[in-house]
Amino acid sequence: MNTQDIQTLFDYNYWATRRILTAAAQVSLEQFITHTGHGLGSLRGTLVHTLDGERAWRKLFEEQTLAYFGAWQEADFATFDLLVQQWQADEQAMRTYLAQLSDDALNGIISYTTPEGAYRERVLWHCLLHLANHGTQHRSEAAAILTGYGRSPGDLDFTAFLNEQ
Repeated sequence: MNTQDIQTLFDYNYWATRRILTAAAQVSLEQFITHTGHGLGSLRGTLVHTLDGERAWRKLFEEQTLAYFGAWQEADFATFDLLVQQWQADEQAMRTYLAQLSDDALNGIISYTTPEGAYRERVLWHCLLHLANHGTQHRSEAAAILTGYGRSPGDLDFTAFLNEQ
């Protein structure tokens, strides 16, 4: 894995997220916050969890702390607009982080101890791939919720992203 590949992966990640957010902007506040029975409950819960994970992993990479995992909850985002604003800020922060990485750093080791006391060592690019895959999982849940509301985000496949480039 190299820095160009990681940046392409995150370009896709944010392209797909924008498609979800564009569709989500069309639902009512009630639909945004209502428990749906999908994965993390509501559309808001699913999106907040995804954003929280992106920020938490970046903070782990930058600051070697797990303190940000689970820090944001649904109630922290009373409106959809607040969520979008935070996502835009965090996207910029992630892009800034990724831009400074070297290929050697991508193959370097990140180590941390989980709250349960388990010591982990991971290759950085593996963590970044996990993070993008985590986004894919939860975007699919958000897409199912949105489709149920008649607001499908459309095709989220990587190849659709490539076709638009």
